[in-house]
Amino acid sequence: MDIEDDEILQSDFQDENRPSSGLSSVSGGSSSIGDEDYKPENMASRMPPPQIYVERTLAIIKPDAMDKANEIEDIILRNGFTVIQKRKVHLSPEQASDFYVEHYGKMFFPSLVAYMSSAPIGVFVLAKEKAIKAWRELIGPTNPFKARETHPGCLRDTYGKDQTRNAVHGSESFLSAEREIRFMFHDSIVEPIATEQAVKIYLSKEVNPTLLQGLTELCKTKPGDPVIWLADWLVDHNPNKPNIGGPVVTETE
Repeated sequence: MDIEDDEILQSDFQDENRPSSGLSSVSGGSSSIGDEDYKPENMASRMPPPQIYVERTLAIIKPDAMDKANEIEDIILRNGFTVIQKRKVHLSPEQASDFYVEHYGKMFFPSLVAYMSSAPIGVFVLAKEKAIKAWRELIGPTNPFKARETHPGCLRDTYGKDQTRNAVHGSESFLSAEREIRFMFHDSIVEPIATEQAVKIYLSKEVNPTLLQGLTELCKTKPGDPVIWLADWLVDHNPNKPNIGGPVVTETE
């Protein structure tokens, strides 16, 4: 999640001396563990010329800027990004809470959730060489007023209204991009595929707790076909899959 967004919002909604929540993300929030391996320079070194390391990042057009979505998408394309996936979705408050779970307990959290679930948003998976850094440079600082001074012409300068309604969102690291892409597009495969220690960390944090819970329920239920039962249970209880249903409107192109 966007650390700069967090800092700005805290200055608006809570006293600077108030301790922040220590709650960690239950949906695989970004962690410093292993992030060093995914720095662009490290990944690029594994791919000798003429190969290019292409990153993916998540971009969101927030409710306040949806009337300018076509303009913003045109700017995205003209700046060399490829749109891998896109969708229009109206998050429920529960889904918005899950997406911003690392901010749970902070004073601005209810307002943030209410805003992000107030109207449809546009969600994009963008690809480009060093896409994470390039997208964050294009959108500019979180505060649109600061953006107008330091990054004139950036998206938040052009479309942002205030520190909350700042038009767009961008992932701040490889790990946060990975989590956010999987949250919004649960069938996405984010490369590079994790190996060795990164796999062990991912399994212990993201897979084993859910699998253990499923196996426990399997033992209690004792179904006739345990394999099919467990498969169905895992689909229904996938913690990384947003439950898009009910009144939520979604469009995939």
